[in-house]
Amino acid sequence: MKKRVIAYLHTHWDLEWYREFEVFRLRLIRVIDDVLELLEAGEIPSFYFDGQVCALLDYLEFRPEKEPLIRQLIKEKRFFIGPFYTLVDEFLIDKNTFYKNLEIGIKISKDFGCEDFIGYLADTFGHSRNVSKAFKYFGIDKCMVWRGVGDLPSEFVFNGINTVNLIRGYFNDIFTTNKSLEEKAQFVKKELDLIAEKSGNTILMAIGGDHLGIPKDINHQIQEVNKYLSDYEIELSNPFEYFKAVKYEFKEKFDGELRDNSKTFILPGSYSARRDLKQLRNKCSYKLKLAEDFSKKCNVDYSKPIEYAYKLLLRNNAHDGICGCSTDDTHKDNISRYRKILQISETIIEELKSRGFKFSLSGNMEICKSPIVIKDTEILSKETYVDSQLLYDTQKVPVTEDFSTIYTLLKEKIPTNDTLTINKNIISNKFVKLEVKENNLIINAKYKVYFTRQKDLGDSYNFAPDIKSKPEIAKILDTKIKTTGKYRCTLEVKTNFFSVEISLNKGSELLNFKIKWTNRYKNKLWQVRFELENPVEKTYSEDMNELVERKFNPNYDMKKHLPKQKGIEVTTNFAPMQRFVWAQGLGIITKGLTEYEVYKNCLNITLLRSVGIISNPKNPARSTPAGPPIRLYDGQLLGKNEVEFSTGEFPIEQWNSKIIEIYPILE
Repeated sequence: MKKRVIAYLHTHWDLEWYREFEVFRLRLIRVIDDVLELLEAGEIPSFYFDGQVCALLDYLEFRPEKEPLIRQLIKEKRFFIGPFYTLVDEFLIDKNTFYKNLEIGIKISKDFGCEDFIGYLADTFGHSRNVSKAFKYFGIDKCMVWRGVGDLPSEFVFNGINTVNLIRGYFNDIFTTNKSLEEKAQFVKKELDLIAEKSGNTILMAIGGDHLGIPKDINHQIQEVNKYLSDYEIELSNPFEYFKAVKYEFKEKFDGELRDNSKTFILPGSYSARRDLKQLRNKCSYKLKLAEDFSKKCNVDYSKPIEYAYKLLLRNNAHDGICGCSTDDTHKDNISRYRKILQISETIIEELKSRGFKFSLSGNMEICKSPIVIKDTEILSKETYVDSQLLYDTQKVPVTEDFSTIYTLLKEKIPTNDTLTINKNIISNKFVKLEVKENNLIINAKYKVYFTRQKDLGDSYNFAPDIKSKPEIAKILDTKIKTTGKYRCTLEVKTNFFSVEISLNKGSELLNFKIKWTNRYKNKLWQVRFELENPVEKTYSEDMNELVERKFNPNYDMKKHLPKQKGIEVTTNFAPMQRFVWAQGLGIITKGLTEYEVYKNCLNITLLRSVGIISNPKNPARSTPAGPPIRLYDGQLLGKNEVEFSTGEFPIEQWNSKIIEIYPILE
């Protein structure tokens, strides 16, 4: 008896990647024009549009006359959209933005008449354990995944959600090739044999790929290929029919995150490629949420500009964008969108403040701007600008005479019984102490901090070490007191890599590090290393605003496991984080640094990974290309760079309160 093969037609649509957005959009028009023609003529039964609505809206902006047809096809359950606005990366996005992605995507999908949804995650680089919670929240009870799944079967329960594992992935372009029908049948049989090893009597097969159209004779090809298959019978249908067919097969349970790269690439170098994009995403997400919360608190309707800004943010969070594995011009577009988001967010906040609404943030210290120096404050900086009361007054236009000195001031909200101490070798208060000693920065006489850099032979997808060289370690050349005050003091540590400003606030348990430098090196990995007392076997890090526990083999050395055959991606001790990672009592909070590494008794945070190619065909860490070998200039991040992170010793239970100290929230 032949096994039933349910095949679905689709296209995986990266909004931008190795070509820029408008280039891909013109291709999108041709692809969807042809798909609609085939659907209207009854040549294909249905089409699955990649789980996102953003590409559909991009198409309709140039083809508005096709909207009635699309609505009719959606009603007939032949054209499937949603639930996402865009297909975002799961590990580089916060909970609020991920939920906004579903909220906006489902709202648009339902407006088009779509009511049934699958959490479609066919190409994201591994899967967060927290996506299942989001699906449940929005009433979605089905999920499809691929990368990071390892040896799990075709059907399993992923953190409480019935989930289909695309055993051989979503990419299957055999029917668009010039091979003979017999050759196509031979290829399909091999694929189906592999899928069948993990499946029951019903098998799911994707037909499509990145930016691919549907062959006009696909029905005929399927009929002819079926004649060559003795064990399988392919029928064109859709993923919803597959879920119905295997509804009793979801037996094996898996709780946790899916980051196993033994079967599929998870491309972990994308956590650190184009760090500047990660920093901007972090800043935009934070500022936009503040603007949204502040406007709701003030009961002032900014919903339209806020939703517009979220859509810009979600476009930038599509996995090839935020992962930093696209062309230089594509990422220039990302940066332009991020600037628009900041302009909108900051303007909403300032407009509300100018109307008399109070904007207060939690935390012991408060930063404010004023045209005068207020009593019991410290001056952090000053600039020539216009006072916001005038700048946002619609009845006035600022003139030259209105520009004056605006001070950025630091003040204490709640007095604490604490004093700051600083000299050339020590910065401390009653909670934390940093000492400069023997070419090391030492926290609480317990944790050593130093900086390293090493060669990177990889690309935007995977870091690859040079097995012939060792990392350089920065040497401390000098120290000096940068500022000293009642509320904050700063020590500057000069190394042969760069200068590091280390600040400490009164009453705080966190040391704040800021590094500014001019990068002149290509193909390098820069890290800050925290040397702990014991080998690091376990970490806790932030994932969608929750903690995820990860276990490591601290003695694992990726240099000794670089693949020697094709199709293998080296396992690493690198992992993604959002703002926070903790091990053995030491917590580290970052502003847009989204990757850490464990090695022996060190917890390493990536400061910069400079790369010069999207996909290096000779990457020693991944023996098969993951994309096109397009050269990059901006990916090297040459020139001015700036990073910030904070660290301190505290119990893991306090992690959220420490983040709030660095990322204040509305009270």
